[in-house]
Amino acid sequence: MSVHVQGDVDDGWGAVADAFRANFESGEEVGAACAVYVGDRKVVDVWGGLRDPKRGLPWEEDTLVTVFSTTKGMSSLAVALAHSRGLFEYDDLVVEHWPEFGQAGKDHITIRQLLSHQAGLPAIDEPLDLDALADPEAVAAAIAAQEPAWEPGVRHGYHGLSLGFYESELIRRVDPKSRTLGQYFNDEVALPLDVEFYIGVPAQVDRRRIAQIQADWYRLRMLFNLAKLPRAFVAGFLNPRSITARTYANPKVLGKPARYNDEAMRRIELPAANGTGEVRAIAKAYGEFACGGSVLDLDDRTLASLRRAAPDPTEGLYDVVQRESTRFSLGFCKPWPSFDFGSDQAFGTPGAGGSLGFADPETGLGFGYAMNRLDYYPTEDPRQVRLREAAHRCAAA
Repeated sequence: MSVHVQGDVDDGWGAVADAFRANFESGEEVGAACAVYVGDRKVVDVWGGLRDPKRGLPWEEDTLVTVFSTTKGMSSLAVALAHSRGLFEYDDLVVEHWPEFGQAGKDHITIRQLLSHQAGLPAIDEPLDLDALADPEAVAAAIAAQEPAWEPGVRHGYHGLSLGFYESELIRRVDPKSRTLGQYFNDEVALPLDVEFYIGVPAQVDRRRIAQIQADWYRLRMLFNLAKLPRAFVAGFLNPRSITARTYANPKVLGKPARYNDEAMRRIELPAANGTGEVRAIAKAYGEFACGGSVLDLDDRTLASLRRAAPDPTEGLYDVVQRESTRFSLGFCKPWPSFDFGSDQAFGTPGAGGSLGFADPETGLGFGYAMNRLDYYPTEDPRQVRLREAAHRCAAA
């Protein structure tokens, strides 16, 4: 497949562009972009393919794309900035800032446990719809009442959708202006860094710029992709009573990637799932955190906390939602043996279908990749693996 790749690459970084081009030549991509920063210096910014294949519209320099759980990393950068501003400490009890959170035996959960997927709150039992999700007060009441699925701190499980709601309410409680996480991110991260990335796309943004998600995901199709997905995860996802299925089931539309093309899904704030922006924004934001945060004036204590691993759950690293070993810290993934995306200091998040953003302070890298053709790999999509490995080779050269 011959695709014209556009953009700029600094000397010594051509291997990333080569890998990006190869992804199209193999037929694995429809449209995509990749960017790499070393600190505040942009060294890779490439894009290609189609943002809307039905209409034959090309992926352009200003194309925006929804990045699913790669959003969690961007949201957690905003939470880290709030920590840097002294609005809370990671070892504070959540109830110190949000008293209603203490319902159903949650009064001893720390912010660190909550952000590290150890709080036992991946599922939300109170039925919600998109109207409710657009109302911060309704969401706060539902998640404050939630009973933990396990004793907090004993084990962990991926809070695939709920994490963003908890982060947003925490920000609302500690922010003197009581902003939601999407608002806080825009004002305190995106504007100072001069990047375009939204958690809830504003009405004034031209929808024609947004890439159309290409996804044929549905439950039974998982069975045809068992080589890409952990079998235990698929079994759990197909069992509606399991914690795995319940994590993605309320409301069910949130677990259907193709529905993220809907205007109703783009408009509301889903801080764990519907971040939409330019891919270079992801790389630039992570580059800021990788190199010391001079633009955002980040506190050294915050940066040191992000570089360290979180204390592991007492019963080990088996993720009861993903049903494989994982490692999390302060809203981010940390590298683990089957998802070795950087040094021990690295932190970031992958997104459904293959996207990825991360910072690696050891090399100063800020990395972003996203595409509109979704595959089934939970972390190790071959397209992003080629790109991130090329970036690490160039950084080491």
